[in-house]
Amino acid sequence: MTVLDANDVRRIALSLPETVEKEAWSMPTFRVAGKMFVTVPDDQTSFAVRCPKYDRTELIASEPEKFWVPPHEASSAWVRVRLGALEDIAELYDILVDSWKQAAPGRLLETFVAPGPDRGPKD
Repeated sequence: MTVLDANDVRRIALSLPETVEKEAWSMPTFRVAGKMFVTVPDDQTSFAVRCPKYDRTELIASEPEKFWVPPHEASSAWVRVRLGALEDIAELYDILVDSWKQAAPGRLLETFVAPGPDRGPKD
């Protein structure tokens, strides 16, 4: 089993079209067209992504070992993901792409094509 870390989050996020990394709140954040779609908190054992509240409740209920929301983020449309609970790099990629798609402008969504079956960018 591959152990995923914050470097994997960074590598995949930056592989997505027009993504930039910007420090905010003393942590790395990743943005497309100025909109944040992922953050990596200080301990780097998890990351936060955009997630509509109605989907978030279902995610947390179905996989509480993987997804959660800290009390101070309860009113937001974000969810935290534990890196150690992810199955593989493809699952991490899918989660990051889903969040990116929620922030990306339509012109990028129209032309975005995900990589092949392994779904992750190459090193």
